[in-house]
Amino acid sequence: MTAFRSLSLAMLKGFYRDKATLFFTFVFPLMFLIVFGLLFRDAGTDKITIGAVGEGPVVTALGETGILDLEHFDTLDEAVAKVSDGDLPAVVAQNGNEVVLRFAASDQTQAGTVRGIVVGVVDKLNLIVTNQPLRYQLDVSNVEDASLKPIQYITPGIMSWGVATTAVFGAALTLVSWRKKQVLRRIRLAPIHASTVLSSRVVVTIGVAIVQAVIFLGIGALPVFGLQLVGTWALAIPVFFLGVLAFFAIGMLVGAFCKTEEAATGAANIVVLPMAFLSGTFFPIDQAPPWMQSISNAFPLRHMNDGIMDFLVRDQGASALVVPCLVLAGFTIVVGGIAAKVFQWEDS
Repeated sequence: MTAFRSLSLAMLKGFYRDKATLFFTFVFPLMFLIVFGLLFRDAGTDKITIGAVGEGPVVTALGETGILDLEHFDTLDEAVAKVSDGDLPAVVAQNGNEVVLRFAASDQTQAGTVRGIVVGVVDKLNLIVTNQPLRYQLDVSNVEDASLKPIQYITPGIMSWGVATTAVFGAALTLVSWRKKQVLRRIRLAPIHASTVLSSRVVVTIGVAIVQAVIFLGIGALPVFGLQLVGTWALAIPVFFLGVLAFFAIGMLVGAFCKTEEAATGAANIVVLPMAFLSGTFFPIDQAPPWMQSISNAFPLRHMNDGIMDFLVRDQGASALVVPCLVLAGFTIVVGGIAAKVFQWEDS
């Protein structure tokens, strides 16, 4: 226990005394959280602003839909010029019984939305004017869907990426640095078992990961961002710890092969950064092409992202633990076993 405590303290002191390591562990990933959180916090809540010319029942009804904001113009030509310049997606003009709709074809989504709303309003008003009885009754209400607000998606994804990066870099750079400075050789000659060295590094890595997670969730929960955890958030803990161990094993493997800190840094970046983009850290992987989704299933970060998100914000039950936990545990055992086989106490 004395050796374990001494090694853990030495690694911890080396960690917090290195300002660059502290920056890339806490500040760098938090920058992504804050920037993305501020950029997308109001995503999906803005109304579509269109031009409006003249007055009449159609223009009035469009302004009462709750979906459109109307910017009024004196003439149709002036409004169409705004549409041509790309400043507005469409313009509606009413002159007596004549209604004119002009829209920009460059944005198919907004054009389709505006066109559907205008056609629906005109058809409804035409039906009212004819005094025909309504044959179909439409029951309209909103529901809470299963989609996530941006901050609900961004926080778990970037947190997993930040923790994974720290685990890989911490294990790899410590191993390379200690081997290069002959620290591992001296430890090997001392009455200290290899498991003591390994377990002390694991404890420090997990401790740093916990601090990272608390900071990420605390900042995400600030009113400016509005992260809300669901009732099953505690089930994310085993996925979190298994994810840390999986990426610690990757770091050990990188550190076993690399001879210098520069090489270890480059190798760790090559492993973690592409994995972040292919695992749904910065954008929903469900929106990616099918081939990319298939590839991402081979990466531990994909299963760590999905597992943590399922319990932090999606309110999934305990059955959702099976896949991410099995994948992460299997990855840790396989990669950790390979790292143990190729481990060297000193450079040959």
